Amino acid sequence: MGRISVHQLKQWKAEGKRFAMITAYDYPSARLVEQAGIPIILVGDSVGSVVLGYESTVPVTMEDILYLTRAVVRACCKAIILADMPFMSYQANADDAVRNAGRLLQEGGATAVKLEGGSHVAPLVRRMVESGIPVMGHLGLTPQSVNQFGGHKVQGKTPAAAAKLLNDARALEEAGAFAVVLETIPAPLAQMVTERISIPTIGIGAGPHCDAQVQVFHDMLAIYDDRRTLKHAKRYAVLGETIREAVRSYIGEVEGGEFPTKEHSFEMDEATLTELAFA
Repeated sequence: MGRISVHQLKQWKAEGKRFAMITAYDYPSARLVEQAGIPIILVGDSVGSVVLGYESTVPVTMEDILYLTRAVVRACCKAIILADMPFMSYQANADDAVRNAGRLLQEGGATAVKLEGGSHVAPLVRRMVESGIPVMGHLGLTPQSVNQFGGHKVQGKTPAAAAKLLNDARALEEAGAFAVVLETIPAPLAQMVTERISIPTIGIGAGPHCDAQVQVFHDMLAIYDDRRTLKHAKRYAVLGETIREAVRSYIGEVEGGEFPTKEHSFEMDEATLTELAFA
């Protein structure tokens, strides 16, 4: 069976079939999540804060996303590979935006791209789609605008803000986006958007009524179990402590002379040893 297509996602919505999306930023994590059956993998600019050590997604570059996307693509043969368009890769002008989106498909091997924004980016989405580039939208709390929002705050809480988000979702749909992420918005608003557009909504901190959900790999596995758990994240494992304990065991065995053992060593035949002894 070949790679899942973006058109299947819209069909799944029509059938009432929900689906999951997850981030992956490297070959091993992408391989694991595809083996688990994930249908869509996001090479997200969230890599900035969960892998590269930045305080936000803003410092992530096109070269970062290209490098990571290539690794994820090499690990997968079925899942849709969605590449985030990082900050300032599409904001300056339309020509650069289409060129950069094209690079993510042509050089990175991505299936599709994701960009943040509503009605103001709809013409750009339309141009990308007309150029043969599948596009997913992203509304609500858009991390690249975190400085403008003044932090990670719930969006769409006022009547005006909610109405704008609804209009933005319609604009992205009309521009040809195949799906839209809804991040950190009230659950009733997410339900309203989901019911009023024909393309799938993918929620993160947007309640249970979206057509799909997305989680960050490192959040759901609690790699950073010493950090505050985000409200929208659920821990399905606590690997941070598991990893630390494994490394502690390794350190202890090395320091105590318990590792390596004969089982982990290579032997040499006696004749060679005898010859070396008299060399």
